Amino acid sequence: MQSDWQIFMQDRGDGITYVDWLLSAWGWTLGVAACAWIIALVAGFVIGTLRTVPSKPLQWFSNAWVELFRNIPLLVQIFLWYQVLPAMFPSLRGVSTFVLVVLALGLFTSARVAEQVRAGIQSLPRGQFMAGSAIGLTRTQTYRYVVLPMASRIVLPPMTSEAMNIIKNSSVAFAAGIAELALYAQQAGVELSKEIQVYLVVSVLYAVSAFAVNRVMAFIESRVRVPGYVGGSK
Repeated sequence: MQSDWQIFMQDRGDGITYVDWLLSAWGWTLGVAACAWIIALVAGFVIGTLRTVPSKPLQWFSNAWVELFRNIPLLVQIFLWYQVLPAMFPSLRGVSTFVLVVLALGLFTSARVAEQVRAGIQSLPRGQFMAGSAIGLTRTQTYRYVVLPMASRIVLPPMTSEAMNIIKNSSVAFAAGIAELALYAQQAGVELSKEIQVYLVVSVLYAVSAFAVNRVMAFIESRVRVPGYVGGSK
C-alpha cells in the first residue's frame, strides 16, 4: 500500500509531481515576501522619518499613510489592487498580478515598519539632534549621518518580527491566484484527498522560512548592535 508521504511523488498529469509543484509554490511565497519586504523597508523608513520632522504637511501626509494602510485589512487591500484599481485605471490592467500583490503587501507592511522607525527615532536622546546642530550639520544631514544610522540599529529587533510576519502574510496572495503555498495547500489537498499531510508539509515550510529569517535578522542584529544602549531621555 502506498505510503501517505509518497503521494507527493505522484504526477499531476502534466509531467510535474506534487513535490515539484510544492517547491515552486514555496519559491513564489519567498519571492512575494522578499520583494514586498524591500518595498516595506524603503517606504517604511521614509514615512517613519517624515513622522518625526517638524513639518505639519509632511507629518499629516505620513500620518495619513500609516493610518490608511494600517487600518484596512490586508485581504481587502489585495482585492483593491487586484480588482478595483485596474478597473479605475486601465493602465494598470497590463501590470502583472505578482507586481500588484507585492505592492499591496509591501505598502501594508510599510505602515508597520514606519511605526517602528518613528519609535526608534523618538527613543533617541535629544542630545543626538543637538550634537548634529552643534557641529554645523543641517537637519537633513543630521538625520542622514546621526539619527537614522543609530535608529536603524535600535529597531532591528522589532523589524525581525515584521520580516517574519511578511512571510506569513504572503499567504493572502492566493486570493489573487498566485500559486504560492496557501493556494498549493488548498488545491493539492483536494486533488490528493490528503489535506492533513499537505497542510502539515506547508506549515513546516512556513515555519522553516520564518525561522530562517529570524536567524538572519538575529545575526545582523548581533553585528550592528549598539553596545550598552538602553535608550535615553529627551
